[in-house]
Amino acid sequence: MTAVRRALARLRGRSLRARMVLVHAVTLAVVCTAMAVATVLVQRCYLIRDLDQRVTDAAEHSQGGREHGPPGASLGFLNERGQHTGTLAALVEGARITTAEVVTDEGPRTLTTAERAALGGLPTDGTLHTRTIPGLGAYRLTAVAEGGTTMLAGLPVGSVQHMIDSLVVVEAGIAGLGLVLAGSVSAVATRRQLRPLRRVATTAVEVSHAPLDRGEVSGLTRVPAADTDPRTEVGQVGVALNRLIDHVEWSLRERQRTEEHMRRFLADASHELRTPLASIAGYAELMLMGVDTGRIEPELAWRRVSDQSARMTGLVEDLLLLARLEEGRPLEAAEVNLATLVGDAVWDARAAGSDHHWQLVLRLDAPASVVGDRSRLHQVVANLLGNARVHTPAGTSITVTVEAADGQCAIRVHDDGPGIPAGLLPTVFERFTRGDASRSRAPGTEGGAGLGLAIAAAITQAHGGRVGVDSSPGGTEFTVTLPLAGTAALISLKVP
Repeated sequence: MTAVRRALARLRGRSLRARMVLVHAVTLAVVCTAMAVATVLVQRCYLIRDLDQRVTDAAEHSQGGREHGPPGASLGFLNERGQHTGTLAALVEGARITTAEVVTDEGPRTLTTAERAALGGLPTDGTLHTRTIPGLGAYRLTAVAEGGTTMLAGLPVGSVQHMIDSLVVVEAGIAGLGLVLAGSVSAVATRRQLRPLRRVATTAVEVSHAPLDRGEVSGLTRVPAADTDPRTEVGQVGVALNRLIDHVEWSLRERQRTEEHMRRFLADASHELRTPLASIAGYAELMLMGVDTGRIEPELAWRRVSDQSARMTGLVEDLLLLARLEEGRPLEAAEVNLATLVGDAVWDARAAGSDHHWQLVLRLDAPASVVGDRSRLHQVVANLLGNARVHTPAGTSITVTVEAADGQCAIRVHDDGPGIPAGLLPTVFERFTRGDASRSRAPGTEGGAGLGLAIAAAITQAHGGRVGVDSSPGGTEFTVTLPLAGTAALISLKVP
C-alpha cells in the first residue's frame, strides 16, 4: 500500500497532460495484456486439443499397424511415410514394456531404459496424460488396452510450446509497437486538446500580474471568445473566468468610486466646517483686540459667533443623521397623514419665501396615510421646498402636489425656475452637491452645505420609498413616492 501511495503521490505531482497520457498508456497496456493472455490461452487450448486428437489417432493407427504388419513386427507403423518426428509408440504386455520406439530424423529408434521407465504406470483407459521423458521432453501420451496387450502412443508437446512462445513474442512486439504509436498519438492529441486550457491559464496569469491595488483598473485581459464555448469543459472554465474578471473590474471600479467619493466628502466636509470655525476664530480675535480699542461691538460679535456655531452644529447634525441612516438605525414608526404634513410644510415655506408663488394641490383617491417617522418625513418635504425656494429667483411659481392612488402616495414639488444643468442631474442627490453657480439664488440667502437633497433621499429610502427628479430649462420637478399605510404594515424603516 505504501508503494501505491508513493506512486499516486508522484502521479499527482505531474502535469495534467502527462497524467492523461500515462493513464491512457496504462489502460491500453492492460487491455493489450489481457487480450494477449486470452489469445495465448485460447490458442494453447486449441493446440493441445489438436495434439490430443493426433495422439488418439496415432494410438488407433498403431493398433491397425500391429494387426496388419508383418509377423513379429509390432511397431511397424512408425516406418510409414508421413510420420511426424518425435512420434512415440510402445507395446506393453502386463506391466512390462516390451517394445518402445520414437521417430527421429534418421528414422525410428528404440527408447533407452530411462526413457522407458518414464512411460510406466500410465492408465490404460484412453485418457491423455503429460509425461516428461528424459532426453525427449514433455509428451502427451495415451494407452489403449486390447486383450492382454496395451498399445501406448504419444506426441511431443514441444512443438505446441514452440508455437505458443512464438505467438507470445509476436504479440509482445505488436503490443509494444501499438503502445508506442498509441502513446505518441495520445500525447499529440492531448496537447492539442489542452491548448485552450493553456490559453485560459495564460489569461489568468496576466490578470494576476495586473496592478489591482491602486489607480483605475480597466481593460483586463479576457479569455478569447473561441475558448468560451459553454458546451465544452474548457469553455465553461473560460466563461467562469471572464465573469470573475468582470466582477473584479466592477468591484475595483466601485472601490475607486467609493474612495473618490469619500475623499471628496472629507474635503467638502472639511471645507464646510472650516468656514464657520474660521469665522468664530476671527470674531474671537477681534473681540480680544476690541476690549481696549473699542473696534467692535461685543453684542454684534457674539451674535455672529452664535450664528456660525449654529451653522456648524446643523452641518454636524446633518452628517450624523446620514451616518445613522446608512447604518440602518430604526426610525419611529407611526401612521402619518401626508396631506396634513405637506400642507404645514407649504405654509412654513410660504412664510419664509413670500416672494415666491406657492400652490398646494391634493389629488387623493385614498387617504394619504403612510407608516413612518413624522419629523423625518417633514424634513424631506421641507428640504425639497427649501431647495426650490433658494435656487429659484423671486416670482417663481412652486406647485406642491400630493397624490394617493394604487397603494402609493406621491409628493411632487414643481417649480418653473431655470432648471438644473444636465451635468448636475446624475449627482444631485449626492452629498455636498450644490448648484449655486448654475441656478439662480434669491438675493440675500446664504448657501447651504449641499446636504439637503442627500438627506431627503436617505430618509425616503429608509421609509421604503424612492425619490427622483426631472429637469429642463423652465421647469424642475422632484417626486417622492412612499407606500400607503394600507399596503405596507409597520416596517423596520432601515436603509436597504
